[in-house]
Amino acid sequence: MFDFFKRRRRIPQLPYTTEVHCHILPGIDDGARDVAHAIQLVYQMKEWGVEKIVATPHVTEASFENTPQTIEAAQAQLRQEIDLGKLGIELCHSAEYRMDDNFLGILERNEIIPMPGNHILIENSFLQPFWNIKGLVFDLQMKGLSPILAHPERYAYYYEEKNIYTELHEQGCEFQVNILSLAGYYNKRAKEVAEWLISKHMVDYLGSDLHNNSHAQCISKYLSGKEFIRHMKNIHLKNNAL
Repeated sequence: MFDFFKRRRRIPQLPYTTEVHCHILPGIDDGARDVAHAIQLVYQMKEWGVEKIVATPHVTEASFENTPQTIEAAQAQLRQEIDLGKLGIELCHSAEYRMDDNFLGILERNEIIPMPGNHILIENSFLQPFWNIKGLVFDLQMKGLSPILAHPERYAYYYEEKNIYTELHEQGCEFQVNILSLAGYYNKRAKEVAEWLISKHMVDYLGSDLHNNSHAQCISKYLSGKEFIRHMKNIHLKNNAL
């Protein structure tokens, strides 16, 4: 019997209990396609040790032009189908805001849905950087918002100009790195830059960026491996302060 318990599979745990970046609200972006899929992803995060989820659906011009109304409706739909209190999960929502003309309009109309603590998750296009990111970070700060740049390690156009990372971070823009990047899910270079950001103490938050079961499988495998232990040695996360 002792040998049986010794051999039991250890359930991998995330290095935080507050998830700050995921796409689990059903049917409003490229994440959970419906409520059944959303519930699967919620249960997966519960197994990883998550106690609080900040859902961050995309708000992107021309593809996912979500509003406070569409996001609140999707969250209400999920709550109708799962007893989150009984599960021990606190669910709140914000968004992952693409820096584009649509976002500038939202900002002007004061329609931002902030994360806890007035944080806001922003992202670049993967094709090109926002033309005035430093100015936008300043404008957000002047509005009392604390910007967090989502997955900076995935913007290939920054790879040869790493000074932008230092400049943004020193300006007060915090960084959220994807666990999927550290797991090598995207590509070798994204993983290398994520590791470089860790070495420079510029990783403030980790996020699953969970969209689907393929992501979940990759993350679970990574959490069970030696690389996860190595990566976490030099990182100090702020997730649980939200």
